[in-house]
Amino acid sequence: MRNCLTLVAAAAFLSTGAAHADRGESKVHHVLMVSVDGMHEQDLARCLRDRTCPHIAELAEHGVIYSDAHTPGLSDSVPGLAALVTGGGPVSTGLFYDDVYDRSLYPGWDTTCSTTPGIEVFLQELVGIDNFNGGPLVHLDGGGDFNPQQIPRRKVGLDCVPVYPHDFIKTNTIFEVVKKHLPGSHTAWSDKHAWGTDWVNGPSGKGVDDMARTEINSIDPASVSLSNPGGSDYTQSFSGNAGTDPSYLHTEKFDNIHLQNVLNQINGKDSTGAKAAPVPNVFGTNFQTLSVAQKALNKEGGGYVDAAFTPNDNVKAAITYIDGAIGQMAAALKARHLEKSTLLVVTAKHGQSPSDHSRLKKIGDRVSATLGTLIGGPLNAKGNPTGVDPVTGNAALFGQATTDDVAFIWLADQSQRDLAVNLLQANTTCPAVDAVSKLRISGNGICADDGGAVIDLSKVSGKFGNPADGRTPDIMVQPNPGVIYTKSQAKDMEHGGFAPEDGHVALLVSYPGLDRKIIRNRVGTKQVAPTIIKALGLEPSLLDAVRKEGTAALPGLFEDDREDN
Repeated sequence: MRNCLTLVAAAAFLSTGAAHADRGESKVHHVLMVSVDGMHEQDLARCLRDRTCPHIAELAEHGVIYSDAHTPGLSDSVPGLAALVTGGGPVSTGLFYDDVYDRSLYPGWDTTCSTTPGIEVFLQELVGIDNFNGGPLVHLDGGGDFNPQQIPRRKVGLDCVPVYPHDFIKTNTIFEVVKKHLPGSHTAWSDKHAWGTDWVNGPSGKGVDDMARTEINSIDPASVSLSNPGGSDYTQSFSGNAGTDPSYLHTEKFDNIHLQNVLNQINGKDSTGAKAAPVPNVFGTNFQTLSVAQKALNKEGGGYVDAAFTPNDNVKAAITYIDGAIGQMAAALKARHLEKSTLLVVTAKHGQSPSDHSRLKKIGDRVSATLGTLIGGPLNAKGNPTGVDPVTGNAALFGQATTDDVAFIWLADQSQRDLAVNLLQANTTCPAVDAVSKLRISGNGICADDGGAVIDLSKVSGKFGNPADGRTPDIMVQPNPGVIYTKSQAKDMEHGGFAPEDGHVALLVSYPGLDRKIIRNRVGTKQVAPTIIKALGLEPSLLDAVRKEGTAALPGLFEDDREDN
């Protein structure tokens, strides 16, 4: 018989922030998780203090706020979500970013695995069939299938088999555990990439019963016009108002699709609302509006007014939107009398940086450029050097370089790792930037000399895995806080690495039986996954990453939790 762990009823444990039940014993049968990309802990604290998020504040009245919650080292959407649904970091999941490199895999077109292994792997918009042969992303569902050109292959015995995103993740997920161990269970998830997010299904490929295939980079048909024939995706300004509306308003339109998915599911239907379905035992979604509002140019209302996270106009409006959406979910649960059987988690895959616009430096990909000084030959289409070292004849340093406010380098010749690390460490100074545009105007360093770091990941294999295994990057560069490796004039904030503002995120766990409490001990977002499994009466150790990394459930929630917080 399932041993359903219950939230604490005994008053003796109220001092630890544990729960009490209004009418005897209350059990959790559903967990609804909402990831608000970009939501820092400071955003949550400020909106509660300033009373600008009344619906979230109502949840917090019977919830636990974790004021020192952090992502597991990397803060891209992929490792950020992986932490929430597996309980592990990249060392367990094998997920580092949505654009990575794997030395052991072959291109999708190589159906016999006869070429030299080593291929760029995407977990984003290019994975949908719409992008076949570089086609436009014209369908919300990504075209309705995988793009075979972006599905790499691996050798399995004598066979050369495709590696779908669900094959790429190395651990199981909360969805798989619930499906396997909770009889009659139902699971659902909605996210920003229609096919690239397929990995949340876990290695079985079947963890999520109701996977809403929605692609944020698809073209909104309503945005196509004579003045904008190519249309705009859901992260861009909507052309219906001559492109003058802030882009977050168009992202709201996309997030409203996710909101409706969840409301349909609460109301006993599938995400489309077309079919009857059980209310999921584990379900949730991702909101992008805040992230897009943060990235918008500061001078146009994006980001923050100051280093204290005072929201600029776009961010202020985005938080109001998010609060209203979460309020609609909470109201729907109450209308269906599900609130006392539903644990609600509000958190974020990642934060965003810099909040202090004065620290922003957009210096371009100085990491690739620095390593490129070692190599003869032209740059390829991605800006990475090609050719060989003119002195030694060695292969070019690059297999792949991925940059945002962090840089990952996979070397083509791993014997050059020490050389590459030394070269980067010898060029950590900061270029000068224009005071207005924040773009580099002079200097060639990688800007990692004041809070930044050049990390040889082979020396920290316990945290990120061993580069010799094929997938872990050889080198990670975390620049100084505020530095973005871009020349974009369309965004002033980014995420991806372990900059403080990338990793310090909001985390609220709400349930009617809980007493309001703030836990200030440091916790990790990967603790959300074992918490969800435990709340549903299952053993957290059923999660592969929990066993490997020893990830504990969040403190202050369960009757067997005696920790003094």
